[in-house]
Amino acid sequence: MSILGNSEGQPKASGWGKRWIWLLVLFAMLGILSFPAPSRAQAPSSEAEARARELLAQLTPEEKIGQLFLVTFQGRDVGPNTPIYTLITRYHVGGVVLSAANDNFVGPDGTVAQTADLIRNLQQVEWEASQTPTIDPRTGQSVRWAYIPLLMGISQEGDLYPNDQIFNGMTPLPSAMAIGATWKPTLAEQVGQVLGKELYALGFNLYLGPSLDVLDVPNLGMSGEDLGTRTFGGDPYWVGEMGKAFIRGVHAGSNGRIAVIAKHFPGQGSSDRSPEEEVATVRKSLEQLKQIELAPFFAVTQALPGDPIAPDGVLVSHIRYQGFQGNIRASTRPISLDATALEQLLRLDPIGNWYRGGGLVISDNLGSNAVKRFFDPTGQNFDPRLVARTAFLAGNDLLYVNNFVGSADANSLDALTKTLDSFVQKYLEDAAFAERVDASVLRILTLKYRLYPSFTIEDVLPEPIALNEVGRSQSVVFEVARQSVTLLSPDAAELSDTLPRPPAPREGMIFFTDVQNARQCSTCSEQAIFSVDGLKKAVVRLYGPQAGGQINEAYLSAYSFQDLTAYLNGGQEMTALDNNLRQAEWVVFSILNPRRDHPEADALRRLLTERPDLIRNKRVIVFAFNAPYYLDATDVSKLTAYYGVYSKAPPFLDMAARVLFQEVVPVGAPPVSVPGIGYDLITATSPDPTQVIPILVEPVGSEGAVSSQATPQSTEVPAFKVGDVILIRTGLIYDHNRNPVPDGTVVRFMITAGVGEKRIQQQVETVTNQGVAQTTYKIAEAVPIEIRAVSDPALLSQIVTINITNGQEAAVTAVLPTPIPSQTPETRATPTNELPTSTPQPESTEDQGASVGMWLVSVFVVWGVGMGVGGLAARVVPIRLAFQQAMFTIIGGMIAYLASVVLPSAKNGMGQAGIVGIVIAVLLGCGIGWGLSRLWQITGGYLRSRLERWLGVNESE
Repeated sequence: MSILGNSEGQPKASGWGKRWIWLLVLFAMLGILSFPAPSRAQAPSSEAEARARELLAQLTPEEKIGQLFLVTFQGRDVGPNTPIYTLITRYHVGGVVLSAANDNFVGPDGTVAQTADLIRNLQQVEWEASQTPTIDPRTGQSVRWAYIPLLMGISQEGDLYPNDQIFNGMTPLPSAMAIGATWKPTLAEQVGQVLGKELYALGFNLYLGPSLDVLDVPNLGMSGEDLGTRTFGGDPYWVGEMGKAFIRGVHAGSNGRIAVIAKHFPGQGSSDRSPEEEVATVRKSLEQLKQIELAPFFAVTQALPGDPIAPDGVLVSHIRYQGFQGNIRASTRPISLDATALEQLLRLDPIGNWYRGGGLVISDNLGSNAVKRFFDPTGQNFDPRLVARTAFLAGNDLLYVNNFVGSADANSLDALTKTLDSFVQKYLEDAAFAERVDASVLRILTLKYRLYPSFTIEDVLPEPIALNEVGRSQSVVFEVARQSVTLLSPDAAELSDTLPRPPAPREGMIFFTDVQNARQCSTCSEQAIFSVDGLKKAVVRLYGPQAGGQINEAYLSAYSFQDLTAYLNGGQEMTALDNNLRQAEWVVFSILNPRRDHPEADALRRLLTERPDLIRNKRVIVFAFNAPYYLDATDVSKLTAYYGVYSKAPPFLDMAARVLFQEVVPVGAPPVSVPGIGYDLITATSPDPTQVIPILVEPVGSEGAVSSQATPQSTEVPAFKVGDVILIRTGLIYDHNRNPVPDGTVVRFMITAGVGEKRIQQQVETVTNQGVAQTTYKIAEAVPIEIRAVSDPALLSQIVTINITNGQEAAVTAVLPTPIPSQTPETRATPTNELPTSTPQPESTEDQGASVGMWLVSVFVVWGVGMGVGGLAARVVPIRLAFQQAMFTIIGGMIAYLASVVLPSAKNGMGQAGIVGIVIAVLLGCGIGWGLSRLWQITGGYLRSRLERWLGVNESE
């Protein structure tokens, strides 16, 4: 083939012709490098997804279908003749969930070690099945199944029984509401870290939690069937903040080896009954759901799966919504089974973006009584295959099935195998169904590859030594207890009068406790989760003869609510209780939530109502170790002191004892409304009217710290002149509990310009972000400017003044507020283009245009310098050396440009320096590249000759 000649004897391609080809290829590669890097949204699929796609292409239909199911089993035997062994080895199920109800644990002794062994055995079954060739029952051929680690799931919500599955050996973590009562996301993260570390040590890799439900309307009835302490609270913003922190903690504590599944999407905090037993109904429109129930899910899905604050999946609840699509008379099916409703929810951003980024959707238990009653209220006709197919086609990727037995099935294994077989058959016959299966399996495999970059049994199983750290994080729980315990009634000032001192050594104290017992398994011995003398023992341990002798144990007695109920019913054998109660100066109650199957929980109310004579002139102290809103105003009025403790983990008993003896001052605040004490959460989280809102004025683009002074002092900031655009922002705005107000709290800046009759006031309304609000303002003329801010009901702020006269620069001062003038100056609407708000927005098109402009200028400079260098060099050196200098110059310039826009530190610096900084950077890069080329030419003769020989070029050519 000729390049410079023709078929009539012209010279063939010379060595220089080959060099031209080589140089053209290199310049083409440089041209590609010159284009701006794609944005994050345009980036190629993650490595985890790429591996998942590769594995997906190798799987059989049976293996794919199996990955869709998250199953349970009874007992702890995983031998070859057990149902769980069959489901793993023959049906390739994707994961297993362990629970106390299914007797998967032993206790009270050996729970942790046995659980770790059980999980290790289950993963080993999956591994060994993949290492041994077997006969495919469908094709009859010998195959070796792919090894795909099992998802090992658990729901461990804190507060021991009934919300924890394991309540022996692990650190007894606080309830979600106890964490919420601290109002400290850092503590939520620390608790999440403890949970993540301990679950990973046991071998779990799937955490069904946390609950992101918003308890905006507590259930005040005596059924006690609301979510109670299983939620972080009743404010959507704070539930989202706690949720993000907790999720980050679980990911950090497990080193990214636990998938976090937020529940119960889209929110069941307002449900009217227990969702486990019957499909509950929430009467809210979609717009109302966005503001309350969905808000925490919006908060945690701002980031894509794989980000520490983002959940890896959501658990979809069996909740029915009335008025979801605007018609209050129309109800959805349970969201987990309603394709239209679930699809509509998953399209809402940011959840939609999170879902498109690989977020996993898991159904709640499809074998629950609620689902069975929905399909057949009589409970006699339940078809598991229909339920599973309906849930899958509704949009769930992973189907959680427990107690999944149909009316025509012998047992759960029979029901599951029939369901799995029916899915395989439909996969082979229905292309659309097969496509849907492949999409869900891809999500599941991508999640597993995020947990384990390589599928080997060694990577999946944790080191046994990790078990040594399980159960040793009491200090974190104690800190939550210290910062959450709350004085509910009376207020602190009144309490100092009614309860001026702690119990004296010779004063009688009687403790009544709503006892709660539980078993770790059906054959395990019964344990006292909340014992009759738990608080009494804590008092003796902290203040008895071995700890300072502040009390005499002989004056203390303890009884259960069951004992008190029997006494109120006229029990003649309760002589000792009667004597202790009549002689006691202090009557201390430890209460839990009311339970429909536990009428004794009403013993405190009965005593207050039926026998007030027994507590007259006594100090009656109540500690609520569950939700604090079950007592009404009449009940509370009869108490000396009422405290919210929120959790019954052992450190909370110690904290109650310390509060009783006035060693600790309660600092927590209820994260939910408590009608019995007149505590309204909306009011509590609104701005505190007694504060003075700080105001700062800075140049636009300033990164100065925002003042967080509770009582701001006079400050001075840079001088400004006519034409300047200034940034106006508040300091931290506090709510009634002295926490930053929630995001979205309305703030109005009042900017008054001019004097006398020419004064014009502009009001700019904006909202807070992390407790701070801000806006911008352009100084249009040389007149005095006064700036205030209000955030109802907080009406006082610093008064910032800017005095500009005769066009000169003027300093800005901030002073304490003066009385609000009685006459209101003229108010006018603020044009958008005159006073743009500074609420954070996505990257603007102007920013994108500036980036493209910088790229064009940089490419022009780099290639101009490179070609100039090549042209000048060609006058004094051979052409190939001139090309080499040009090539190195261009490479150096482009590397400098890419470093300027990619590396965070350089990017920040260049962003401030602007286009001039970028040009300087690429010129320096060009200079370094040219210098390297000269170094190469002077010292690299030998290397150059070897390179030319590799390219097939020799001197004879």
